[in-house]
Amino acid sequence: MTRIPLHLLPGGLELASHKAQSTGTPIATPPLPDQLVIPLSQHKGTPARVVVEPDTPVLKGQLLAEAGGAISAPIHAPTSGIVRAELLRPVPHWSAMEAPCLLLEPDGQDRWCERPAVPPWQELDREALLGRIRDAGLVGLGGAGFPTDIKLAATRREPGPLLIVNGAECEPYITADDMLMRERADQLVGGVAVLRQLLQPARILVAVENDKPQALAALQAACRLEPDIEIVAIPAKYPSGDAGLLIRTLTGIEIPSASRAAELGIFCCNVGTLAGLYTAIVLGRPLISRITTLTGQALARPGNVEALIGTPVQHLLRFAGLDETQLHCLIQGGPLMGHSLHSQDVPLIKTTNCLIAGTRDEFPEPDPVQACIRCGLCSDVCPVRLLPQQLYWHARSMNHTQLQAHNLADCIECGACAFVCPSAIPLVQYYRAAKDAIASQQARNDKAARSKQRFEQRQLRLQAAEEARQERRRRASLQRQAVAPAGQIEPAAGATASSARTLKIELSRAQGQLRQATRTLGSLADTSPDATRIREQVEALQRRVDQLQARQAHTPPQDAGSPTCP
Repeated sequence: MTRIPLHLLPGGLELASHKAQSTGTPIATPPLPDQLVIPLSQHKGTPARVVVEPDTPVLKGQLLAEAGGAISAPIHAPTSGIVRAELLRPVPHWSAMEAPCLLLEPDGQDRWCERPAVPPWQELDREALLGRIRDAGLVGLGGAGFPTDIKLAATRREPGPLLIVNGAECEPYITADDMLMRERADQLVGGVAVLRQLLQPARILVAVENDKPQALAALQAACRLEPDIEIVAIPAKYPSGDAGLLIRTLTGIEIPSASRAAELGIFCCNVGTLAGLYTAIVLGRPLISRITTLTGQALARPGNVEALIGTPVQHLLRFAGLDETQLHCLIQGGPLMGHSLHSQDVPLIKTTNCLIAGTRDEFPEPDPVQACIRCGLCSDVCPVRLLPQQLYWHARSMNHTQLQAHNLADCIECGACAFVCPSAIPLVQYYRAAKDAIASQQARNDKAARSKQRFEQRQLRLQAAEEARQERRRRASLQRQAVAPAGQIEPAAGATASSARTLKIELSRAQGQLRQATRTLGSLADTSPDATRIREQVEALQRRVDQLQARQAHTPPQDAGSPTCP
């Protein structure tokens, strides 16, 4: 174990862990459910795009939906069966929203699809490795859900980056990463080997909290032949597992606002993501399952399970021995950063790391919200040194300018401020709503800016087209003026006008052209090659004059008034 100088966090909380109840048994595998509900959006970015038809048999690992955009991730069949339909179903979201999902009925055979033979991963170059990670649908399993291949591609490689493996599972109740490190430390080492080839890091640090001695021992045993992997024990303090805070704890580097660690040459990866990386690259399997903690006093058999993506939460809770009479609240994630589930019909997704079935004794009803007394406790515990009280007032008034000036975007929504608030104000809910409002306003502003840009570009195109038409008309007019002395017939602009004045002007013009053409013809010899052409023009002009004179004879005088009633 490596000892390095640590930069302790400001603020934070020392909480009761409540982890022992789910670490007493090994990681289990629940039985197949009758139906899998697979959301098309289980990651940051654009939802995946379905590539299979309804009522189509599929095999385990087969592609169901491809990446729907530049920032997206594909989705694969967790088991063999039949894809029945695509429809809206409730998904695990704090707003209780519905989203497009695929319904898959397992056939119970769990048959794998054929996977194409590829060279050993050690022989693949960087682009090929990133392509395999992308094709496997791997996203950040620590909760963010950002596509791993994009995060890796964005990491600055010169000079050699710093690779940080995040095993600091700091939030109470959650033990998925702890059990993964205890039982599958070799997979983590295999994932580190893949990242070593991809990033060529100058240093590799594995951070684990000091209240996880079994995980630390398992990692030390797995890394005994890997001298470049340094295992660091950090204090067990919430929220030390946040990526930005962990980087600061280990290195003292504070990621600037609106920047990413990858831009500074630091790649921070959750241990669950590393295990998924090992499965995708070394074993050649897509991300179709994940380890999830099932805990809470309403469960008779709490523990950790490796469940298929799309498994209904109700199925997992029954497997863990749910007592419906004791269930008071159902939480996805931890008690501070997680959110309540309004239904047990929602599916397990790629970012589901914990399900808490709590009783009323565990999670009593919150105290009624009271007025802020400006005690300052929220500022004392904020790990990113914000001013939660000021953010609260500006969020209530929806003052976006002041919220941005007070760096609301830097809030990691850890909930430490709300936990210590004596007035029981749900501060994080205000911050989250304000962030959504700011993002929506920014999206509207961006849309308006794009619309304005398109309008201005269209106006420029129309102006250029009009100028081109005017130029063509000018050139045509100059050409007509140039040939008019030679006897060219210049069509009258108002030939169809019926007024006597217009006919008089046209007749005068035609007579002038006839006289000029007659003079030109008289000056030419009969043997001249132009004589025939000019003679034809004179005859045409004469006919034109006769036509205009005939029309003039049938046109009322210009000053003729219209009849009036007596």
